[in-house]
Amino acid sequence: MTRDEAYQLTRPRFENINLFRHVLAVEAVMRGLARHFNQDEELWGLAGLLHDLDYEETAGTPERHTLVTEELLQPWQLPSGVIHAIKCHNDMAPRESLMDKALYAADPVTGLIVAAALMHPQRKLAPVEVDFILRRFKEKGFAKGANREQIASCTDMGLPLEAFIGIALTAMQSISTDLGF
Repeated sequence: MTRDEAYQLTRPRFENINLFRHVLAVEAVMRGLARHFNQDEELWGLAGLLHDLDYEETAGTPERHTLVTEELLQPWQLPSGVIHAIKCHNDMAPRESLMDKALYAADPVTGLIVAAALMHPQRKLAPVEVDFILRRFKEKGFAKGANREQIASCTDMGLPLEAFIGIALTAMQSISTDLGF
């Protein structure tokens, strides 16, 4: 599956543009992490882009989230590692590989970064800095949906929180136009 094929499969499955922007953000972060770890950027990007393919469809049955995605992706014969990572981000499989751990941590960090950008005076990604996000990370009432424990699991990849947020922020800033800010 190419990136274009994944995009064409993914885009129509999201009525909510913000959810679609979320998968673009996770794709960018996964690509950034792949570069950092000298991994296959295309493969990791696919995992990010496809990770919530069934999100709107399974909103009422979260226990099926990622399992429907696995079914939808069967005709594409993706490497099993991509499917496994997708299932891991919803705790449907144990996190074993570096890609598994990366997607698990990347998913919620995008929400934290978006929330930080929206609270920044310029309401843009460009001026946001890692220290600003780290301060928000410590505020329990800020971006409550961004699971701090899941984000902090970046250490399972050998990345300190500050470095992880730096990679994620830079990746998201590189596609800020696609993300709408």
